[in-house]
Amino acid sequence: MDAKMERTSVAINKREFVKAQLRSSGTSLSQIGRDLGLKPSTISSVLSGARSQKVERAIADALKNEPQLIWPERYSP
Repeated sequence: MDAKMERTSVAINKREFVKAQLRSSGTSLSQIGRDLGLKPSTISSVLSGARSQKVERAIADALKNEPQLIWPERYSP
């Protein structure tokens, strides 16, 4: 597997993991979007690599975690 495919695979796995964790916590990306007044596509784009501190914080809060622990690659210097 080449490096690009590997990064894509890791991103998809992280996306699905976060979604599963949200479901386990009794919420969803859709619910977070409604709570924030944002379109589902905006919320989904964060899991696909777009940056939004507001959305990242809401997801992390729902998971009782910190954004830096969920997306260390986004917060590393």
